[in-house]
Amino acid sequence: MTLFHPAPEQFQVENVLTALGNPTRLEVVRKLAHDCEYGHPCGTLITGVAKSTLTHHWRVLREAGVIRQEPAGRELLIKLRRQEMDSRFPGLLDAVLLAAAQAADSAETDADAEASIA
Repeated sequence: MTLFHPAPEQFQVENVLTALGNPTRLEVVRKLAHDCEYGHPCGTLITGVAKSTLTHHWRVLREAGVIRQEPAGRELLIKLRRQEMDSRFPGLLDAVLLAAAQAADSAETDADAEASIA
């Protein structure tokens, strides 16, 4: 099985933003960004999701250029293409990840405030 991985010059910002605009895919990228040196087996990043749904998410991220999937024995490892993304769109990935972290922090703060009122 050969998987399509675009070259950095083929990355299109609208495809990257579409890929990162989905909460599930954004969470995967957040996890990969914390540990981008090593690959993660495809099935370990998200739990409780159908295999066909995961396959769709991986394809969208891969074809946008955000991740690379590499065979390792009987499974595929997922790696964030951080350097390639940064060279093509400097600061974009950092800005999206920062905004996602701030949104998560805000949601936690709101939930804590609601819990203290109840």
